[in-house]
Amino acid sequence: MSDTSGSQTNITDGQQVQLLERVSVAVVTTLPCCVFLFINVTMLFTLRSKPVFCETSRYVLLYNLLFADTVQMALGHLLYLFAACRLFLTYPVCGLLILLACFTTTIAPLTLLVMSLERYVAVCYPLRHTTIITIRNTGVAIVVIWAFSSLNILTRVLLLLEFPFKDLESLQMKEFCSGVYVLLGPRSKDYDRAFICVLFVSAGVAISFSYFGVIIAARSASTDKASARKALNTLLLHLVQLCLILSSTMFDPLFMALSGILTRIVFVRLYRVLYIFISLFPRCLCSLIYGIRDQTIRPVLMQHLCCGFLKPAVSNSK
Repeated sequence: MSDTSGSQTNITDGQQVQLLERVSVAVVTTLPCCVFLFINVTMLFTLRSKPVFCETSRYVLLYNLLFADTVQMALGHLLYLFAACRLFLTYPVCGLLILLACFTTTIAPLTLLVMSLERYVAVCYPLRHTTIITIRNTGVAIVVIWAFSSLNILTRVLLLLEFPFKDLESLQMKEFCSGVYVLLGPRSKDYDRAFICVLFVSAGVAISFSYFGVIIAARSASTDKASARKALNTLLLHLVQLCLILSSTMFDPLFMALSGILTRIVFVRLYRVLYIFISLFPRCLCSLIYGIRDQTIRPVLMQHLCCGFLKPAVSNSK
């Protein structure tokens, strides 16, 4: 009897330790996520707080980019909490969440592509900038971005329908919800790789083209040197953002490969650290950089972040 009661006590203690570990992991990762979400939501509110932000194309595009990053951050952390708490979803629920994540992931690089071309036109064709880059044209570009992202989701759904779900023992997943486990067929996996390559190569080519175009234009005597230098810094920022987004898309495949090499303790600890720095932090970084470096956004953003305790400084620059 004593041995039986002792073993039951050990099992209970082990379950309590595991529960405490899961709760601590969820709290440690959720706190920075909440901070990043607060910064992003504040930035989104800032970009809708004044007419100048709603009437300037680059701010409208920035809003679209931040909105996609914020939704992606929230969805990504929700999936992370499911995995950390060992909650296994059904294939339909997991598939819906993954499709929403794929939708917002596609929007970000396409928006960066359009933002880069906008800076290229602003420097290389300054006299035609106001006629080419209008709010109406910007709205059309955003609609095209969302339509292209929707087409990608529709294609993924059609590919999923080819999978023989009737052969599965149950719709309950045996692994945590991840895009790796939702690609249920060879055609889905091939399409996912091809789409990611085409998407990021296209965005990278567009940003690089804009960058070198601005460099060539900066050598012209008629070009505003200060404007060209700011545009170059912005395009470099776009390129860094694109690389960070690409690294976040490789997060799940990378850790699936590492799971078969590392021990469970090392894998879990590495997963927590890199999740914050690869998946969470990059999607907050752009809002901080844009908010701090832009002289029009900075005073309004700081006022909102400080809940109105700071009075915005008067700034005439845009």
